[in-house]
Amino acid sequence: MVRPRLLILITLAEAGGAQSSVAQLLPALAADFDVTLAAHGAGPLRAAARESGIRLVELEHVRRAINPWRDALGLIELVRLCRRLRPDIVHAHSSKAGVLGRLAAVIAGVPIRVFTVHGWSFAAYGGPAGRLYLWVERRLARFTSSLVCVASAARELGTAAGTCLPERSVVIHNAVDVASFASVWPHGGPPRIVSVGRLAFPKDFSTLVEALAGLRADWRAAFIGEGPLRAEISGEVRRSGLEERIDLLGARGDVPDLLASADIFVLSSRSEGFPISILEAMATGLPVVAADVGGVAEAVLDGQTGLLVPPSDPKALAEALERLLRDEAFRRRLGAAGRRRARREFDVPIFRQAHLELYRRELARRDAVRSRELSVAVQPGE
Repeated sequence: MVRPRLLILITLAEAGGAQSSVAQLLPALAADFDVTLAAHGAGPLRAAARESGIRLVELEHVRRAINPWRDALGLIELVRLCRRLRPDIVHAHSSKAGVLGRLAAVIAGVPIRVFTVHGWSFAAYGGPAGRLYLWVERRLARFTSSLVCVASAARELGTAAGTCLPERSVVIHNAVDVASFASVWPHGGPPRIVSVGRLAFPKDFSTLVEALAGLRADWRAAFIGEGPLRAEISGEVRRSGLEERIDLLGARGDVPDLLASADIFVLSSRSEGFPISILEAMATGLPVVAADVGGVAEAVLDGQTGLLVPPSDPKALAEALERLLRDEAFRRRLGAAGRRRARREFDVPIFRQAHLELYRRELARRDAVRSRELSVAVQPGE
């Protein structure tokens, strides 16, 4: 039996939430689909593709930044790729690949065009870039066979903005392999706070540094991740006199171990879709303190598995952290409830099955349309 051809597009192969989501999906696809993954640059997603036996294509011109000349070349590159591979489905992730990939799929005549919204760019970025993404997304909505939102909040925002057609959208929350995360282990010394994220907007490490500077309880902290704002964040840590308390660990391959050696997870962001870093913390059994943005509240139940605070509010963030730092029993109770919730709601088999069912529905819909068209074409007297 010929397997349907599936082309997965993502802008960059670097570490990140969208990339982690794709990496979680890949192992479930190879048996039923002829899969190709296309991305630019190096990163852990490449290793995930190799381990899953997935064909990998290096994109030359598709990049994150908006550049009319390079983006035109990226579109041409993707059209050529679609015409060469002739996929039945193109599934695009991340904003730039989502725009160029769907346009290329339309031009190349790909019948099924799926886009996963990990976070609406028009909501995360202000100014001309945000307005441009809003204009483009509104026009691409009717050319999108199915739009996957990683949170109900993203679906509601897209519907209100005219970038998401409710009848063509579905919510599939991100997921983690809960069993691969060890539970928090006991350790000596002051409580440890950990934050995982790219040192770049819309993550808001500046607010976190300011909140940490206002804490009265004893603590240590580690920031895990790299990005263009590393020097700026390092400077803020130094000016706050926190060099002895905050470790900037950079990109690490042992995040599960680092989470298991911590006591509290924190994510201060100005915009989010449905952050995988929070799911990883919950799978480990860490209480979560997070900015209440995007779909965060769909993962973190305030007062039950963690504490939610307003974004860009260092005082509220400090108060939530102080509460957990001073009450070990409370943070253990929240952490245990979070691990149970992650196993029940956000484990990877649920996520994979939802995607497989989505692809099968779209393929069945395509086949039904073709059958009707063929039936009309062979009607007597025509």
